[in-house]
Amino acid sequence: MKYIFVTGGVVSSLGKGLAAASLGTLLEHRGLKVILQKFDPYLNVDPGTMNPYEHGEVYVLDDGAETDLDLGHYERFTSTNLSRLNNLTSGQVYTNVLAKERSGAYLGSTVQVIPHVTNEIKERIRKVAREMTADVIITEIGGTVGDIEGLPFLEAIRQFGQEVGPENVLYIHTTLIIYIRAAGELKTKPTQQSIAKLREIGISPGIVLCRTEMRLDQDVKDKISLFCNVEPEAVIEAADVKNSIYEVPLKLHEEKLDDLVCKLLHIETKQPDLARWRKFVNRVIYPTHHVRIAVVGKYIELQDAYKSIYEAIVHAGAGNDAKVEVVRVDAEDIEKGGPEMHLAGMQGILVPGGFGDRGTEGKITACKYARESGIPYFGICLGMQIAVIEFARNVCGWTDANSTEFNKTTTHPVVNLLEEQQHVTQKGGSMRLGAWVTDLAPNTRAYDLYHSATITERHRHRYEYNSIYKEEMESKGFIISGMSPDGTLAEIIELKDHPFFMACQFHPELLSKPNHPHPIFYGFVRAALHHHAPID
Repeated sequence: MKYIFVTGGVVSSLGKGLAAASLGTLLEHRGLKVILQKFDPYLNVDPGTMNPYEHGEVYVLDDGAETDLDLGHYERFTSTNLSRLNNLTSGQVYTNVLAKERSGAYLGSTVQVIPHVTNEIKERIRKVAREMTADVIITEIGGTVGDIEGLPFLEAIRQFGQEVGPENVLYIHTTLIIYIRAAGELKTKPTQQSIAKLREIGISPGIVLCRTEMRLDQDVKDKISLFCNVEPEAVIEAADVKNSIYEVPLKLHEEKLDDLVCKLLHIETKQPDLARWRKFVNRVIYPTHHVRIAVVGKYIELQDAYKSIYEAIVHAGAGNDAKVEVVRVDAEDIEKGGPEMHLAGMQGILVPGGFGDRGTEGKITACKYARESGIPYFGICLGMQIAVIEFARNVCGWTDANSTEFNKTTTHPVVNLLEEQQHVTQKGGSMRLGAWVTDLAPNTRAYDLYHSATITERHRHRYEYNSIYKEEMESKGFIISGMSPDGTLAEIIELKDHPFFMACQFHPELLSKPNHPHPIFYGFVRAALHHHAPID
């Protein structure tokens, strides 16, 4: 077993997760079995209760773990199927350590960061190695070198390197080479200081991955090599890509990152066959068609809030040989200015998940606009509940129809709290989470897209369609095309006599991959391509 640890310095948001995922792609294409994991130093047990403005989207796994969005990169860029084992936070570490102390596991010892906290961190690495078969485990350490919260994790991986031997461990440090535009110069001093900080801890990186907006000439690489004590070939340029994040593995391969990793870890492998990956990237960069799709949400200004949705749209666009121009529309703007101002000329409308009532009426208005105008509509999680409320109000005539999340006194609670959620008081980790089976009805759009009678999708919700309204709504053209196996929960809804109107309670974006676009996203983009809306 070989172990790679990816750290970051100078600033946050350098793309460590993307770098780790890209390396995973390259090693996997060399025939190696790769597992990735993320260690997050924050004290939350998981990101499930964090505001998207704080942390971006929450990425849900099959086993119901609410995890960091970088795990989405890991799963999209490789074939690995991750679990709660693959995301460790300081909150989990300290919870486990204190539980052991209370149970007497430490036999009266004084509980300290070293060795008790660091041992807990190392044990997670070993547990992943025991339970998830792999040739290489890549571990990303969240945060930035120098953060006080990250020190126990850095100390733990230093100790781990000693324990398994230097021939089995590689430290990769991702850093920023700053370009001073006024002077026209690249500055390496912050990188030197970041690596000096790592070396104070006892970690000497074998590879320095240099994020930069400008190309690095050999003089800059030689300077980093000299002052950071790495071989010149180990200074790897990671320049900004022009078109798509899926170019990153190709660029790193050109820089011979995977060759160097295999050399330093003494791994004998074949050269990677990246032909299919290149073909996908070319479809992303050089599509034949163009389509405009509006994403109507409440966290629109934050790219990472709907990260997996945007990536699933890219996958579906490539699958349809189309460039998807995503137009981000704040639902509150629709409440103020009406749908035509923001949605005219769109060929598709997508309403993503979310919590709380801010922007809800704008989303309902957008949904009505799509239904009445024949524009392809795709609702996800809350987006399905929005579709239910809109249909109930404007087709069934129940003008106060709503979700009990937004109006507890509505006389038509067409969306209400799940039965098992009625007495839940703890917020964290308590929703209907993870992979659940759905049975699809024959002769429906869902069945045609999936080509299957049974599917499994990932969920994250507390509220659900109220099935007491099923018969009356179905009589007016409402179709429930996916149900839980026990017949109690609606999972997918459609409308009759509409070019494409689908919504699902689950999160299909979490299972979309570059060369395997999700069936509903694929069908949605295809329908949008056939909707010839006038361009405003």
